[in-house]
Amino acid sequence: MIKQRNILKLYKVPKEVKYCKKCTISNQRPRITFNEEDICSACTFAEYKKSHIDWNKRESELKGFLKKLKRNDGGYEICVQSSGGKDSGFIAHSLKHQYGMNVLTVTWSPHLYTDVGFKNLQAMIHVGGVDNILGTPNGHIHRKLTKLLFEEIGDPFQPFIYGQTNFSLKIAARFGIPVAIYGENAEAEYGGDISSAFKPNRPYMDQKKFGFSGIMPQDLIKHGISKKDIMPYMPPSTEDLKVINNEIYFYGYYKKWTPQENYYYCVKNTGFTANPVRTEGTYSKYASLDDKLDGFHYYLAYIKFGIGRCTSDTAHEIRDAHLTREEGVSLVKKFDGELPERYFKTFLEYCGITENYFWKVIDSWRSPHIWKKVKGKWKLRHTVAGDGVND
Repeated sequence: MIKQRNILKLYKVPKEVKYCKKCTISNQRPRITFNEEDICSACTFAEYKKSHIDWNKRESELKGFLKKLKRNDGGYEICVQSSGGKDSGFIAHSLKHQYGMNVLTVTWSPHLYTDVGFKNLQAMIHVGGVDNILGTPNGHIHRKLTKLLFEEIGDPFQPFIYGQTNFSLKIAARFGIPVAIYGENAEAEYGGDISSAFKPNRPYMDQKKFGFSGIMPQDLIKHGISKKDIMPYMPPSTEDLKVINNEIYFYGYYKKWTPQENYYYCVKNTGFTANPVRTEGTYSKYASLDDKLDGFHYYLAYIKFGIGRCTSDTAHEIRDAHLTREEGVSLVKKFDGELPERYFKTFLEYCGITENYFWKVIDSWRSPHIWKKVKGKWKLRHTVAGDGVND
């Protein structure tokens, strides 16, 4: 029997739904805060970056930091977790070719590669000219975990998130690389806990709170997953963490993080190719392209919080001054919450579930403060466009 989930209790989001007056995000994003003017913390931080950060000074800080990592034995100096996408490709290529670092990129394989995703990984290696290690987990176990976490936390993408973070750190430790660097600090850029927004790094163990939905891989043992099967997803050992000083770093601290500019950089330097079709659930063609099941991560966020992929995309592009709020609202109204139909049957087959079971799990994650059933159809109570059933 599938039990109904209590979103308010699980994620500690407010019962009263409100939207930021500058962007399209709502206060239902976990850990986001709004000021007295109803401006979200992500927009406040975006304004802070424009007016308070000296990016030339950050550039000097980056150079000084990288200088300390230089080696004389030919060993790798910095590790970049990279899918070959626009953001990680930008980091890896610029560190290697602009700053002269000996870079190792590490990839945790998607559930199921798209053609364009694998093409972009190979292009980063062969056109961008970087070293790469690709890790691919046991397909039987990954399927089992995907179904389990779809049911238990409403996110079938969580097994990938475990591996994406932990695998690269363990590889870094094996090669004696003291720094593993990621892209943006999502808590600062997209709204959340900004306690680490003003420094380049944060403790690895914060990942349980920020990236792992409060559940570590070892917690899944009680759900019938063996220690042997969960091992590839596990956090780095105590000895591994000592190598990387128990920290992860963010390139977005040193560089003003603008995803659209990262895209242009990679088209020019790493052979990056955008999707030939629009990504379902949003309007763009160049983000999160490599996994056929990626769209269900965003679809479940829409179900749980009323915040879909298009909301996330427009909110950031409004902060980057690439869209007006009016344009963003229009796009959200048109695309947010779109079911990823292109790979819907693939998702069902991958998880070994029926369409009827899929919808039962989906409906178990609909919170009454977000959703209302009207004439047999689920409707959002509140929307950024102000046309929800309770607006």
